[in-house]
Amino acid sequence: MLVLVPGLGLGPEAWAPTIQALVRAGVDPGDLVVATLPGYGRPVGAGDPVGPRGSARRLVDGWLRAGRRVVLVGHSSSCQVVVHAASLVPERVAGLVLVGPTTDPRAATWPRLAGRWLATAAHEDPRQVPSLARQYLRTGLRHMVRVMDATRHDAIADGLAEVRCPVRIVRGAHDRIAPDDWCSSLGPAVTLAAGAHMVPLTHGDLVAREVAGMVGLAAPGAATRRERGTNPGDVGP
Repeated sequence: MLVLVPGLGLGPEAWAPTIQALVRAGVDPGDLVVATLPGYGRPVGAGDPVGPRGSARRLVDGWLRAGRRVVLVGHSSSCQVVVHAASLVPERVAGLVLVGPTTDPRAATWPRLAGRWLATAAHEDPRQVPSLARQYLRTGLRHMVRVMDATRHDAIADGLAEVRCPVRIVRGAHDRIAPDDWCSSLGPAVTLAAGAHMVPLTHGDLVAREVAGMVGLAAPGAATRRERGTNPGDVGP
């Protein structure tokens, strides 16, 4: 099963083009689940976690059934969430796909985050703006700020050091939020031929090609293959 977590403020519709491309490629729709969390498709309620590790515990409790191995797919700051989830329940996570991971420590301050966001926005498809506006309003801008403030200093590299499953890192060609050198410092990274930070929505076909290469990891018997020596980043398309 593939469990896809939306990026900050986004909802299931942000993954829709990627899911449609995966289904066209032959992935069973029943094996595709979008997990919404506080700040990631839902408003943050009283007592809800806002930091990546707390959100990861919510992901584990709500979406990762005992006995079922999954591939977790994160986008933007939800990459930090899925990495923590993989470290919390390694026996349930067969692989990770990180699309446009955050947060590059060189851009952890609010001014630098804003600068990178603006530099990236110039390369985004303006046709996605109405959809993004609806998703952000549904989640709530103040909730998004709370989650990002708790997330921007979370060291995803430290979390990945605890992960033992295969990891695939993907970024859009014009993504300034997740630049190539930052993504490559986390592990072997794939730069798509097009797109910026919102590639799951704008270039779902390209993202799906990279995600599809991980589908088999959650199949019965895949755990044995991994134990024989598959390392993060070694899984081919």
